[in-house]
Amino acid sequence: MLVFSCKTTKKNSTEEIGHSSKPKNYVLLISFDGFRNDYVTKFDLPNFKKLMKQGSYCEGLISSFPSKTFPNHYSIITGMYPGNHGIVDNKFFSKTLQSQYSIPNRKAVENAAYYGGTPLWQWLQKNGMKTASYFWVGSEAPIHGEHPTYYYPFDSNTPYEKRIEQVIRWFKMPDEDRPRLVTLYFEFVDTVGHHTGTNSSEIKEATLEADRLVGLIIEGINKIDLPITVIITSDHGMIDMKSLPSRLVFLETIEKRLANKASFINNGMHCQVYLKEDADKEAVYQEIKKYFVKKPFVSVYKKEETPEHWHYNKHENIGDILIITDAPYYMLKNKKDAVAKRKYTWGTHGYDPYVTPEMASIFFAVGKNIKSNYKIPPFENVNIYPFITRLLGVDNPPNIDGKTEILAPILK
Repeated sequence: MLVFSCKTTKKNSTEEIGHSSKPKNYVLLISFDGFRNDYVTKFDLPNFKKLMKQGSYCEGLISSFPSKTFPNHYSIITGMYPGNHGIVDNKFFSKTLQSQYSIPNRKAVENAAYYGGTPLWQWLQKNGMKTASYFWVGSEAPIHGEHPTYYYPFDSNTPYEKRIEQVIRWFKMPDEDRPRLVTLYFEFVDTVGHHTGTNSSEIKEATLEADRLVGLIIEGINKIDLPITVIITSDHGMIDMKSLPSRLVFLETIEKRLANKASFINNGMHCQVYLKEDADKEAVYQEIKKYFVKKPFVSVYKKEETPEHWHYNKHENIGDILIITDAPYYMLKNKKDAVAKRKYTWGTHGYDPYVTPEMASIFFAVGKNIKSNYKIPPFENVNIYPFITRLLGVDNPPNIDGKTEILAPILK
């Protein structure tokens, strides 16, 4: 018990910490998209600060590379790096499917063939548990033939209070129908951060709204007589940007020069380059390196030669060649792009989280099994998955990248 004040798909459970049969544990996993790790202290958010005292928290959650929304939400829910689960960017090309995946493409987002790994809801359902999702990347696709037991297709117009009310209703369901894991997602902090940057009055108001929602959630959970662990996290942080000519990198010239040999999918700070013929790899690589030779803030990699800590060198959805910018540089097609004409400070993300501290996000956990007022050092977000499986008393599926021992210290 904490202390401060849809669509459905149908399917004996191994039990909790220590594998005792009672009581059943429950987990509510919440994401506030784009919530940077310093917002809590920077904007003096009271309910988040209460979570720090009453639960455990991280100095700065390390995003997976690339620090983008879809790759990282899917890393949290699969315990795998994007370079292993296949959602390798917000926009990429699948050679197997011969088609492009992108966030606005609903047909692609709902196509299970793009998604690798074993989402947490699917693994728990195989272990006899029910699950629910009020939005999460992957929940709308029948991965391995299954959605969460209860779920809603993403709709940004859904009021935040309505999402919370449904979560509370799920936890109040009869025991045989009640989900053991519920995911809940809010997008607005990221949206405001993109539009106004990280120091605006608007982002302050957005974080205060997130704090208000945390208060509502905890208030609702406190009224339910169940051992529910609440985990609040995010996919990435945010960095301030200005559309200065010295910070913008334009790709149109090199794209046209190599149009017969490669296609380019640009995500701002990383551009995936897909070869039309493998035999052209060295020539294309050398041509791109030559083009950027006078821009030391641009790196060009063959996929297999990317930095080891990215875990981003095998999956076929990754470009054969990658063009990467350091922060705060940004790639566009040409000067006509609307982003190039911006006169105001705006925000973005996607950079290497190990060298760009602004990419760090949040992790809080509170519940009867969690130590209070306990701070842990930064850790990678793939480790949230095995922490939840341990809370719910199931083994991990094979081949995840997360490790159970990383978050073991926060358990009582």
